Amino acid sequence: MSHRAFIAHNPTHFRQACRSILILLLTFAAFALLFTCSVAAAEDSKATVVLPAPSAGKAIVCIYRTYRFTGSAAHDELFINDTHVGKLLNSEYAFTEVPPGTVVIAGLPKMYYGSAIMSAGAALNQARQKENERARFEAEAGKTYYFKWTSGAMATGIKVTPVDPETGAKEVKKLHLTKPPDDKEDAKPDKQEAQAPAPK
Repeated sequence: MSHRAFIAHNPTHFRQACRSILILLLTFAAFALLFTCSVAAAEDSKATVVLPAPSAGKAIVCIYRTYRFTGSAAHDELFINDTHVGKLLNSEYAFTEVPPGTVVIAGLPKMYYGSAIMSAGAALNQARQKENERARFEAEAGKTYYFKWTSGAMATGIKVTPVDPETGAKEVKKLHLTKPPDDKEDAKPDKQEAQAPAPK
């Protein structure tokens, strides 16, 4: 083939190559745009509020627990103003409405056991049932209050600390709602004392 024939065909090949590259770039840009839109939509769906707004004349109290390895075997049977709201495990939250005024958060510490033998730390905490108040505060109607639950090893050093609403709402979005309590009466902190048979 002569040098002239190569030059004559070269512009056509060059245009076809440019067109192919342009189509490839446009396709890539379209996929990138589609992916970005779907990620943005997912972020928007995560931005939805987890907790409902409080009812008229009420406040909401939310207690949550992020995942931590330390103390992961421990959990509390939680009570808000003597109402049993559930068992709080890793990566869970619980909430309830309360009237305005003094709110008391209490917990009955428990642990998962590999056998029937309770750990000394958990047994000691069980014996201190009157010391199981975790937090006390004054609630205002229309507000939502967040509290973070943490524990040390063997259900010791359990703390329920207030968290600002912005941080609390952000952390709760990553968690799931705890299961409702199976039997509210059996888990009540003072139930063991009340179960003693009456003298005949």
